[in-house]
Amino acid sequence: MAGAVARVGLGLGLSCSTTTKLSQRRSSSSSKTTRRCCVNMAISLDEKKKNYTLQKSEEAFAVAKNLMPGGVNSPVRAFKSVGGQPIIMDSVKGSHMWDIDGNEYIDYVGSWGPAIIGHADDEVLAALAETMKKGTSFGAPCLLENVLAEMVISAVPSIEMVRMVNSGTEACMGVLRLARAFTGKERIIKFEGCYHGHADPFLVKAGSGVATLGLPDSPGVPKGATYETLTAPYNDISAVEKLFENNKGEIAGIILEPVVGNSGFIAPKPEFLNAIRKITKENDALLIFDEVMTGFRLSYGGAQEYFGITPDLATLGKVIGGGLPVGAYGGRREIMEMVAPAGPMYQAGTLSGNPLAMTAGIHTLKRLQKPGTYEYLDKITGELVQGIVDAGKKAGHAMCGGYIRGMFGFFFTEGPVYNFEDAKKSDTAKFARFYRGMLEEGVYFAPSQFEAGFTSLAHTPEDIQKTIAAAEKVLQQI
Repeated sequence: MAGAVARVGLGLGLSCSTTTKLSQRRSSSSSKTTRRCCVNMAISLDEKKKNYTLQKSEEAFAVAKNLMPGGVNSPVRAFKSVGGQPIIMDSVKGSHMWDIDGNEYIDYVGSWGPAIIGHADDEVLAALAETMKKGTSFGAPCLLENVLAEMVISAVPSIEMVRMVNSGTEACMGVLRLARAFTGKERIIKFEGCYHGHADPFLVKAGSGVATLGLPDSPGVPKGATYETLTAPYNDISAVEKLFENNKGEIAGIILEPVVGNSGFIAPKPEFLNAIRKITKENDALLIFDEVMTGFRLSYGGAQEYFGITPDLATLGKVIGGGLPVGAYGGRREIMEMVAPAGPMYQAGTLSGNPLAMTAGIHTLKRLQKPGTYEYLDKITGELVQGIVDAGKKAGHAMCGGYIRGMFGFFFTEGPVYNFEDAKKSDTAKFARFYRGMLEEGVYFAPSQFEAGFTSLAHTPEDIQKTIAAAEKVLQQI
């Protein structure tokens, strides 16, 4: 429904609910001060837009296009779906980013998820500086691997052993091979619009950049690589049941984002995850949660702790590296002992478990252990999404949105949005206009309707209020 916001605390889809306001109600005696603040904010936004220029970004990107495919090293950064000039960033700190033209932005991308405690955190940087004195990569075991592994195992319900790798894609490649090795079966079920990295078997009805660019299944992927990949709409239990009926004894497992972040933010319907868990157990198949995005973000134990559903295997990334390249996969001990050198399933990596990524991850997770962490993320994210969707409704736009803790999204459609087909009903042209308008007001969202957004512990109430004020202005203009 238009203007609806889901606080998905009960696993609900994108339906109507309310959220606690971040700011306490002020007394009438402070109303004049509040109005003055609003006026000053509006003036500040107008001045920022007047002075907004991307000349240096334009010059740098023109050079980049001759050096790198599309001028970028990851497709969504090229702004293909929103138009306009891709922005070349210069520095980050806390919840803010600065581009090479000197423009400042409130950032809701967070390096696509890792920056949950904020960019360039002083404690993390200090720890990295000390670690670098000993070297950046050993190519041999180090004690820091033990420390982070113990933290991950103690936090994530499904993980009894863990293997560190260098990216989410690598983690999903490894976990897929492991599922097939352990079960002796080859077929895998994934969901339409879910993105599990760019490995060949996963580039079937994928989300993220594939959805953003409107690409079909990628050229260069042989038919044999995807022949054993079965797909179903997210949140559709009956479709999954039919796949098992039609492929009896052949399915190794199901891999899914427990909360979709690569088709925009899409939460599971009530009982969807429970039903998937039940189906996999009944069919001797493994349940794999891709928690590269949701791990340590929805709760300290990830989506599986938040929803109370324990998979057989899980992948992690982003947050556990604290902003450095990292990935991991783990699960039940009997399954993980299939991994070389303990078992016959081979997987290796030159920089896996490198001391810098381990250090950043350790100190990030320590910060997340502090009381009130996830309550604060829930509070600010709820106000942000509610404020944006309310502003859209007031301006006459069809919008819906949702959030869980530090992860959120909104669509320019009536909703509810339960799967990728629903998400594609969103007015992407309108999102593009909204996106470019918000950039000029100093707010940086992901440059695609089909990507989730992220808040951090560094985001302040002032950041949230400035963002809502900017959204109100832009939504009235588009």
